[in-house]
Amino acid sequence: MPMQWPQLLTTKRYGHEHLTSAEIGRSHFHKDHDRIIFSSAFRRLGRKTQVHPLTLNDHIHTRLTHSIEVGSLGRSLGIRVGELIANELPPWSSPHDVGMIVQSACLAHDIGNPPFGHAGEYAIRDWFRRHAQDPRFASLHPLELQDLQTFEGNAQGLRVVTKIENNLFDGGLRLTYPTLGTLIKYPWTVEKAGERGKFGVFQSEVETLNQLGHELG
Repeated sequence: MPMQWPQLLTTKRYGHEHLTSAEIGRSHFHKDHDRIIFSSAFRRLGRKTQVHPLTLNDHIHTRLTHSIEVGSLGRSLGIRVGELIANELPPWSSPHDVGMIVQSACLAHDIGNPPFGHAGEYAIRDWFRRHAQDPRFASLHPLELQDLQTFEGNAQGLRVVTKIENNLFDGGLRLTYPTLGTLIKYPWTVEKAGERGKFGVFQSEVETLNQLGHELG
């Protein structure tokens, strides 16, 4: 089945009922990029290390540096792919929009990671496993508790951009569906996480995933 680009590149926004108009020199997907760049969660990546080497200089490679580098590479690859499929794109989009969608997803791909990278994830998982019988968690569904005991930065990232940043529990950053769809690396929940514990959606965002599937086809 061929890719349905008019549906995949919809300009509809998550958490926003009305279609907004494009601006000269600034497409819907450029707005996604700007909303991520100016968000507090993105800027906080500057205080989270990608790696912390024992170097003789003061350069520390942060998650912010890493995300900017990945975004630059992603934009180039996205534009190249967009050029190859240019005749299939809907009239409101261009190869540069494809590049912008990929760049935005790249910029946000670590936005839910805790401090200390994967070590931070392991620390959160370990704490919730050791406190599983705490009465404060008695009301949680078993899968919700499993979310915490298998904490995943990617799932937290989706929660940040759709629930927490800017419009709290009302669409988050209100990004377009294409950008959100591109952001999700592991489009399944914790019960399918496998041995590596990789998943991209907490139980609290299952409806968000369903909505993305419906809008993007």
